[in-house]
Amino acid sequence: MAEDGRGLNRRGFMKTAVAGAGAVLVGGGTQGTEATTGETAPASDPGRRAPWVRTRQTPDIAVVGAGAFGAWTALNLQQSGAQVTLIDQYGPGNSRATSGGETRGVRAGYGGRRTSLQWVRWARQAIEMWRAWDERGQDMLLPRVFFTTSDLIMRDEWTDFMEDVRNNWDEVGVRYEVIDADEIRRRWPVIDVTDITVALWEQDAGVVRARRAIESVAQVFRHEGGEVKIARAAMGPVNGRQLGALQLDPDEALSAGTYVFALGPWFPKAFPELMGERVRIPIGHVAYFRTPPGDNSFSFPNLPSYNFPGVTGWPALGPDNRGFRVRTGGRGRGGGEADTDPDTSRRWLQPEELERPRAFVAQRFPGLAEAPISETRSCHYEISATGNFFFDHHPDFDNVWFAGGGSAEGFKFGPVIGQYMAGRVLGTETDPELIEAFRLIPEEEEPGG
Repeated sequence: MAEDGRGLNRRGFMKTAVAGAGAVLVGGGTQGTEATTGETAPASDPGRRAPWVRTRQTPDIAVVGAGAFGAWTALNLQQSGAQVTLIDQYGPGNSRATSGGETRGVRAGYGGRRTSLQWVRWARQAIEMWRAWDERGQDMLLPRVFFTTSDLIMRDEWTDFMEDVRNNWDEVGVRYEVIDADEIRRRWPVIDVTDITVALWEQDAGVVRARRAIESVAQVFRHEGGEVKIARAAMGPVNGRQLGALQLDPDEALSAGTYVFALGPWFPKAFPELMGERVRIPIGHVAYFRTPPGDNSFSFPNLPSYNFPGVTGWPALGPDNRGFRVRTGGRGRGGGEADTDPDTSRRWLQPEELERPRAFVAQRFPGLAEAPISETRSCHYEISATGNFFFDHHPDFDNVWFAGGGSAEGFKFGPVIGQYMAGRVLGTETDPELIEAFRLIPEEEEPGG
């Protein structure tokens, strides 16, 4: 997307997103009752905001899936004037969701793929939007979610991937340095850089508290007048190319003018014929190592996020210190077969699955070689057949949209994606190049294509 921010005015977005909700949390203690009951405040009472008024019995838009794509899309749609219901079978930030883990990295280190430049641009925008979210969230008593850790890509030699990353950074204007092993040792002596010769240091990269972020977005969405429903949703009755309603368990129906499905790894389960071959759902492995008592060398802000071949991670974040995070390849992606049902799959690591993160820590962060593991996480993510996100209509329905294809990278782009997807649904995002890039079914797959 062009840097001029067409349809992605982050400052305007954050001002609208958080200022209104802040008035509710800080200065409008009765607002929630007004929104629920429809009672109106006397016009002469300057201390109360005008209530949200529903003008119809059904929502304009129903968004299914309250992860990063769905929650941010629902918030932006609600702020754009639509009446939105956000539906999730377990709730925003739940532990089974791809967005429900403790932390997610936000970096612009993309190279070697056809989507790299676009993703670098969006990552840079997302970092600024995450910062703005926290700045304005302070007045709302929202928890801080973004931490500027910076990020080190370390390799034993300069690679084509690093060259591509640097070229993209130069074009977009990402702040970085190229540093050698001696400089790494000087700045961060706890890292063992034996056989490392060069690194790209991205200065503005960071880490987001994932679960807390989604909970915060859902909280602002509610205070903006949106409704969150905890229910399992399925396609209901149809009329030609129009979906008429969602069927909610056990026996409730919900109708809307437009429906957005943002299901992440649930896409193949919900739409097996359409999405079964278009979305693969591996499961990633994460271990959190306890940092030594009284030693802050492995904690923010004293250590950057890191990227070694096949392993990424970051320092422990305060104030609760979940631990020093190590992410390795997991089941279904070079690490054995994954249980592909996100409702029932195992979400912890077995003892044998801890061998690789322990060996990595012993090699690269020897000060943690004997550190206990405080907790482990396994989470599904989805990889699209195109390797890119998809924001497109269901091919059989004119009022049904799909938003997904995070491909292990989607969470960080949440603020940008939510605004872009809302624009697509409302018809204000019309860049033909992006529309083509985000098609669910590429032109070459279409009949006669």
